[in-house]
Amino acid sequence: MPPEMNPASGFNQLRRIESSKVFQTVVITIIILSALTIGAKTYDLPVLAEQSLTVMDNAITLFFLIEILFRFSASPVKRRFLLDGWNLFDTLVVIGSLIPLDNSEAVLLGRLLRVFRVLRLVSVVPELRFLINSLLKAIPRMGYIAVLMFIIFYIYAAIGSMFFASVDDKLWGDVAIAMLTLFRVATFEDWTDIMYATMEQYPLSWIYYLTFIFLTAFVFLNMMIGAILEVMSEEQNAKEAQKAHDERDEITRQLQGVQRQLEELTRQVAGRDRE
Repeated sequence: MPPEMNPASGFNQLRRIESSKVFQTVVITIIILSALTIGAKTYDLPVLAEQSLTVMDNAITLFFLIEILFRFSASPVKRRFLLDGWNLFDTLVVIGSLIPLDNSEAVLLGRLLRVFRVLRLVSVVPELRFLINSLLKAIPRMGYIAVLMFIIFYIYAAIGSMFFASVDDKLWGDVAIAMLTLFRVATFEDWTDIMYATMEQYPLSWIYYLTFIFLTAFVFLNMMIGAILEVMSEEQNAKEAQKAHDERDEITRQLQGVQRQLEELTRQVAGRDRE
Protein backbone atom coordinates (compact mmCIF):
# COMPACT_ATOMS: atom_id res chain seq x y z
CA MET A 1 0.00 0.00 0.00
CA PRO A 2 1.46 3.40 -0.93
CA PRO A 3 2.34 5.65 2.01
CA GLU A 4 -0.22 8.25 0.98
CA MET A 5 -2.96 5.57 1.11
CA ASN A 6 -1.87 4.19 4.50
CA PRO A 7 -4.59 4.87 7.13
CA ALA A 8 -1.99 5.01 9.90
CA SER A 9 -0.05 7.64 7.99
CA GLY A 10 -3.21 9.71 7.51
CA PHE A 11 -4.07 9.40 11.19
CA ASN A 12 -0.58 10.52 12.21
CA GLN A 13 -0.95 13.50 9.90
CA LEU A 14 -4.19 14.45 11.66
CA ARG A 15 -2.47 14.14 15.01
CA ARG A 16 0.39 16.37 13.88
CA ILE A 17 -2.03 19.02 12.61
CA GLU A 18 -4.17 18.86 15.76
CA SER A 19 -1.13 19.31 18.05
CA SER A 20 0.61 21.92 15.89
CA LYS A 21 1.14 25.47 17.10
CA VAL A 22 -0.52 26.87 13.97
CA PHE A 23 -3.75 24.96 14.61
CA GLN A 24 -3.84 25.97 18.27
CA THR A 25 -3.14 29.61 17.37
CA VAL A 26 -6.01 29.62 14.88
CA VAL A 27 -8.40 28.14 17.46
CA ILE A 28 -7.34 30.67 20.10
CA THR A 29 -7.79 33.51 17.61
CA ILE A 30 -11.32 32.35 16.75
CA ILE A 31 -12.20 32.04 20.45
CA ILE A 32 -11.02 35.61 21.07
CA LEU A 33 -12.97 36.76 18.01
CA SER A 34 -16.04 34.98 19.39
CA ALA A 35 -15.61 36.81 22.71
CA LEU A 36 -15.38 40.16 20.91
CA THR A 37 -18.48 39.32 18.89
CA ILE A 38 -20.45 38.49 22.04
CA GLY A 39 -19.33 41.74 23.65
CA ALA A 40 -20.19 43.79 20.57
CA LYS A 41 -23.76 42.46 20.59
CA THR A 42 -24.37 44.09 23.97
CA TYR A 43 -24.17 47.54 22.36
CA ASP A 44 -26.75 49.35 20.27
CA LEU A 45 -25.41 48.93 16.74
CA PRO A 46 -26.68 49.79 13.28
CA VAL A 47 -28.71 47.14 11.49
CA LEU A 48 -25.88 46.39 9.04
CA ALA A 49 -23.42 45.85 11.90
CA GLU A 50 -25.84 43.53 13.71
CA GLN A 51 -26.34 41.50 10.54
CA SER A 52 -22.58 41.29 10.06
CA LEU A 53 -22.15 40.09 13.63
CA THR A 54 -24.84 37.46 13.10
CA VAL A 55 -23.10 36.16 9.99
CA MET A 56 -19.77 36.15 11.85
CA ASP A 57 -21.34 34.30 14.79
CA ASN A 58 -22.72 31.62 12.47
CA ALA A 59 -19.31 31.27 10.81
CA ILE A 60 -17.62 30.92 14.20
CA THR A 61 -20.17 28.29 15.25
CA LEU A 62 -19.50 26.34 12.05
CA PHE A 63 -15.74 26.58 12.65
CA PHE A 64 -16.10 25.22 16.19
CA LEU A 65 -18.22 22.34 14.91
CA ILE A 66 -15.62 21.42 12.29
CA GLU A 67 -12.84 21.83 14.86
CA ILE A 68 -14.45 19.49 17.41
CA LEU A 69 -15.13 16.89 14.69
CA PHE A 70 -11.52 17.20 13.55
CA ARG A 71 -10.25 16.66 17.09
CA PHE A 72 -12.54 13.66 17.46
CA SER A 73 -11.16 12.20 14.23
CA ALA A 74 -7.59 12.79 15.44
CA SER A 75 -8.24 11.10 18.77
CA PRO A 76 -6.45 7.71 18.94
CA VAL A 77 -9.21 6.13 21.08
CA LYS A 78 -12.64 7.46 20.14
CA ARG A 79 -14.35 6.05 23.23
CA ARG A 80 -12.02 7.97 25.53
CA PHE A 81 -12.49 11.29 23.77
CA LEU A 82 -15.64 12.23 25.71
CA LEU A 83 -14.28 10.72 28.93
CA ASP A 84 -11.90 13.65 29.11
CA GLY A 85 -13.59 16.46 31.02
CA TRP A 86 -12.26 19.23 28.79
CA ASN A 87 -13.33 17.43 25.60
CA LEU A 88 -16.79 16.86 27.06
CA PHE A 89 -17.06 20.53 28.01
CA ASP A 90 -16.00 21.65 24.52
CA THR A 91 -18.46 19.27 22.89
CA LEU A 92 -21.40 20.42 25.02
CA VAL A 93 -20.60 24.09 24.37
CA VAL A 94 -20.32 23.51 20.62
CA ILE A 95 -23.55 21.50 20.48
CA GLY A 96 -25.31 24.14 22.57
CA SER A 97 -24.10 26.85 20.20
CA LEU A 98 -26.04 25.16 17.40
CA ILE A 99 -29.30 26.29 19.03
CA PRO A 100 -30.83 28.83 16.62
CA LEU A 101 -31.12 32.29 18.11
CA ASP A 102 -34.37 32.98 16.24
CA ASN A 103 -36.13 30.43 18.45
CA SER A 104 -37.69 32.60 21.16
CA GLU A 105 -37.93 29.72 23.65
CA ALA A 106 -34.26 28.78 23.35
CA VAL A 107 -32.73 32.18 22.63
CA LEU A 108 -31.59 32.74 26.22
CA LEU A 109 -30.00 29.29 26.44
CA GLY A 110 -28.32 29.75 23.07
CA ARG A 111 -26.86 33.11 24.05
CA LEU A 112 -25.70 31.75 27.40
CA LEU A 113 -23.87 28.85 25.78
CA ARG A 114 -22.29 31.24 23.29
CA VAL A 115 -20.93 33.19 26.24
CA PHE A 116 -19.42 29.99 27.59
CA ARG A 117 -17.48 29.60 24.36
CA VAL A 118 -15.02 32.08 25.84
CA LEU A 119 -14.17 29.45 28.48
CA ARG A 120 -12.91 27.22 25.68
CA LEU A 121 -9.77 29.33 25.84
CA VAL A 122 -9.03 27.49 29.09
CA SER A 123 -9.34 24.07 27.44
CA VAL A 124 -7.13 25.08 24.51
CA VAL A 125 -4.22 26.61 26.44
CA PRO A 126 -2.34 23.89 28.43
CA GLU A 127 -1.10 26.37 31.05
CA LEU A 128 -4.66 27.47 31.83
CA ARG A 129 -5.80 23.84 32.02
CA PHE A 130 -3.00 23.21 34.52
CA LEU A 131 -4.16 26.11 36.71
CA ILE A 132 -7.82 25.04 36.65
CA ASN A 133 -6.98 21.39 37.36
CA SER A 134 -4.79 22.44 40.28
CA LEU A 135 -7.55 24.68 41.63
CA LEU A 136 -10.14 21.91 41.40
CA LYS A 137 -7.85 19.46 43.20
CA ALA A 138 -7.18 22.06 45.90
CA ILE A 139 -10.90 22.51 46.65
CA PRO A 140 -11.07 19.64 49.21
CA ARG A 141 -8.21 21.15 51.20
CA MET A 142 -9.67 24.63 50.85
CA GLY A 143 -13.01 23.26 52.05
CA TYR A 144 -11.66 22.53 55.53
CA ILE A 145 -10.15 26.02 55.67
CA ALA A 146 -13.51 27.45 54.59
CA VAL A 147 -15.28 25.51 57.37
CA LEU A 148 -12.84 26.87 59.94
CA MET A 149 -13.33 30.36 58.52
CA PHE A 150 -17.11 29.96 58.80
CA ILE A 151 -16.73 28.99 62.47
CA ILE A 152 -14.67 32.13 63.13
CA PHE A 153 -17.22 34.24 61.25
CA TYR A 154 -20.06 32.72 63.28
CA ILE A 155 -18.32 33.28 66.63
CA TYR A 156 -17.47 36.89 65.83
CA ALA A 157 -20.98 37.48 64.41
CA ALA A 158 -22.58 36.16 67.60
CA ILE A 159 -20.34 38.38 69.73
CA GLY A 160 -21.01 41.39 67.52
CA SER A 161 -24.75 40.81 67.60
CA MET A 162 -24.76 40.63 71.40
CA PHE A 163 -22.71 43.79 71.96
CA PHE A 164 -23.29 46.03 68.94
CA ALA A 165 -27.00 45.50 68.17
CA SER A 166 -27.81 48.53 70.28
CA VAL A 167 -25.36 50.62 68.23
CA ASP A 168 -26.77 49.79 64.79
CA ASP A 169 -29.56 47.26 64.52
CA LYS A 170 -29.29 47.24 60.70
CA LEU A 171 -25.70 45.98 60.86
CA TRP A 172 -25.74 43.82 64.01
CA GLY A 173 -29.43 42.94 64.50
CA ASP A 174 -28.94 39.16 64.35
CA VAL A 175 -26.23 36.60 63.56
CA ALA A 176 -27.02 36.44 59.83
CA ILE A 177 -26.88 40.22 59.37
CA ALA A 178 -23.77 40.39 61.55
CA MET A 179 -22.03 37.82 59.31
CA LEU A 180 -22.79 39.99 56.29
CA THR A 181 -21.37 42.98 58.13
CA LEU A 182 -18.24 41.01 58.99
CA PHE A 183 -17.89 40.03 55.35
CA ARG A 184 -17.94 43.73 54.55
CA VAL A 185 -15.24 44.25 57.17
CA ALA A 186 -13.15 41.37 55.76
CA THR A 187 -13.27 42.94 52.30
CA PHE A 188 -12.25 46.35 53.78
CA GLU A 189 -15.39 48.04 52.40
CA ASP A 190 -15.69 51.16 54.62
CA TRP A 191 -14.98 49.00 57.65
CA THR A 192 -13.52 51.91 59.60
CA ASP A 193 -16.92 53.64 59.61
CA ILE A 194 -18.41 50.56 61.29
CA MET A 195 -15.55 50.41 63.80
CA TYR A 196 -15.74 54.10 64.74
CA ALA A 197 -19.51 53.82 65.23
CA THR A 198 -19.11 51.02 67.78
CA MET A 199 -16.09 52.66 69.43
CA GLU A 200 -18.31 55.57 70.50
CA GLN A 201 -20.10 53.20 72.86
CA TYR A 202 -17.40 50.54 73.28
CA PRO A 203 -13.96 52.24 73.10
CA LEU A 204 -12.07 48.93 73.09
CA SER A 205 -14.09 47.46 70.23
CA TRP A 206 -11.14 48.10 67.89
CA ILE A 207 -9.61 44.91 69.34
CA TYR A 208 -12.62 43.01 68.01
CA TYR A 209 -12.12 44.30 64.46
CA LEU A 210 -8.32 44.02 64.34
CA THR A 211 -8.27 40.43 65.58
CA PHE A 212 -11.01 39.50 63.11
CA ILE A 213 -9.17 41.12 60.20
CA PHE A 214 -5.91 39.49 61.25
CA LEU A 215 -7.52 36.05 61.22
CA THR A 216 -9.52 36.40 58.00
CA ALA A 217 -7.44 38.69 55.80
CA PHE A 218 -4.00 37.38 56.75
CA VAL A 219 -4.09 33.93 58.33
CA PHE A 220 -6.90 32.24 56.39
CA LEU A 221 -6.07 33.96 53.10
CA ASN A 222 -2.47 32.77 53.32
CA MET A 223 -3.68 29.29 54.22
CA MET A 224 -5.83 29.27 51.07
CA ILE A 225 -2.92 30.42 48.93
CA GLY A 226 -0.63 27.86 50.56
CA ALA A 227 -3.06 25.03 49.83
CA ILE A 228 -3.31 26.03 46.16
CA LEU A 229 0.46 26.40 45.78
CA GLU A 230 1.05 23.01 47.41
CA VAL A 231 -1.32 21.30 44.98
CA MET A 232 0.24 23.14 42.02
CA SER A 233 3.69 21.98 43.14
CA GLU A 234 2.47 18.38 43.42
CA GLU A 235 0.84 18.59 39.98
CA GLN A 236 4.01 20.04 38.46
CA ASN A 237 6.13 17.27 39.98
CA ALA A 238 3.70 14.63 38.75
CA LYS A 239 3.73 16.20 35.28
CA GLU A 240 7.53 16.19 35.15
CA ALA A 241 7.65 12.60 36.41
CA GLN A 242 5.16 11.51 33.73
CA LYS A 243 7.18 13.33 31.08
CA ALA A 244 10.37 11.61 32.22
CA HIS A 245 8.57 8.25 32.20
CA ASP A 246 7.31 8.85 28.66
CA GLU A 247 10.81 9.82 27.51
CA ARG A 248 12.23 6.62 29.01
CA ASP A 249 9.55 4.58 27.26
CA GLU A 250 10.34 6.31 23.97
CA ILE A 251 14.07 5.67 24.38
CA THR A 252 13.32 2.03 25.23
CA ARG A 253 11.18 1.65 22.09
CA GLN A 254 13.90 3.21 19.96
CA LEU A 255 16.55 0.91 21.43
CA GLN A 256 14.32 -2.11 20.83
CA GLY A 257 13.84 -0.99 17.23
CA VAL A 258 17.60 -0.63 16.75
CA GLN A 259 18.13 -4.03 18.33
CA ARG A 260 15.62 -5.63 15.95
CA GLN A 261 17.35 -3.99 13.00
CA LEU A 262 20.74 -5.30 14.18
CA GLU A 263 19.32 -8.80 14.58
CA GLU A 264 17.86 -8.62 11.09
CA LEU A 265 21.18 -7.48 9.65
CA THR A 266 22.96 -10.24 11.56
CA ARG A 267 20.62 -12.85 10.10
CA GLN A 268 21.10 -11.46 6.61
CA VAL A 269 24.90 -11.51 6.97
CA ALA A 270 24.81 -15.07 8.38
CA GLY A 271 22.59 -16.17 5.47
CA ARG A 272 25.02 -14.73 2.93
CA ASP A 273 27.96 -16.46 4.63
CA ARG A 274 26.20 -19.83 4.41
CA GLU A 275 25.59 -19.27 0.71
